[in-house]
Amino acid sequence: MFLRRLAIVSALMTLVVTLSFALGGYAAQRMAARTLADSEAQIAALRVEMSRTLGALRYAGVPSATGTAGRGEATALAADGGSRAAIVQEIKRELQNEMGLLPVQLLRDRRQSFVELYTYDNRGASNYGTAGYLGHGYFMTVKHGVIALGRQDDGHEPRRITSIKLMYRGHALAATIVDSGDAESEVDAGDWAILKVRERIDLPALRVNLRYGFNFADPLFRLGNDYSKGVIVATGYVGQRTGNGLVTCLTDGHPGVSGGGVLDQDGNLVGIPIGRMQGDYRFSFILPLRREMFRRVPAYQQVDSSTAE
Repeated sequence: MFLRRLAIVSALMTLVVTLSFALGGYAAQRMAARTLADSEAQIAALRVEMSRTLGALRYAGVPSATGTAGRGEATALAADGGSRAAIVQEIKRELQNEMGLLPVQLLRDRRQSFVELYTYDNRGASNYGTAGYLGHGYFMTVKHGVIALGRQDDGHEPRRITSIKLMYRGHALAATIVDSGDAESEVDAGDWAILKVRERIDLPALRVNLRYGFNFADPLFRLGNDYSKGVIVATGYVGQRTGNGLVTCLTDGHPGVSGGGVLDQDGNLVGIPIGRMQGDYRFSFILPLRREMFRRVPAYQQVDSSTAE
């Protein structure tokens, strides 16, 4: 009797399990069918949207996708090539603004406006830096690169810069100081100087922007005589303004870049790198340009607009 009941219970359990699997399979099939229907509906909607987009592109004069066997839609391009060119240029401009990039050719052109600077003092030591060309033989650099700053209580004769040389196409040209700021130590708002060479030189003059905002995270481009290996470009971002009139920037502050140039996204000179945080080459200080810096530079004496040449 007991065995018969056990057999009946086992049969009932088997039936329940079988029905459960059957119902589960049926539900899974229904769900799969519903998912497939939804996917087909989405694909159909995408096809309609793509058809509309391609139609709009053809109407705007932009060729649709085609093979790479040299078969272009010459008629559409010829009919409205200007529209396509305008769209391409707008996309490039937006990408450059979004990524904080400068066109390569513009960077190459601006690089030609900077030269290596070398100074020699009365103790037989030498130093190196960078200078940016302003036109008519005038250059801008940092004061601490061409004038000995700070107190010297080492018992020796005070340090003096006796010679300033600018490298121009492989030749060292003598330069003289025509103006400077009031800095008495390095990394100061008055740490700037204007130099002049007598020889006639052929370099592109920098454009100046005196109204650049230095807003947080704005992209910047720094050019300088990096480790005395020549003028090299580096990118960075604005940090914040300091209490002494400087701006912090996340960019390389290697030895030799002081006196170089900091450019905005239009390639205008907006400041000069003057120093870095002690022990941190990635945290540097920028001196924003001011009108007084150009008071002895004839071509810049009437700088009133946002940019000037």
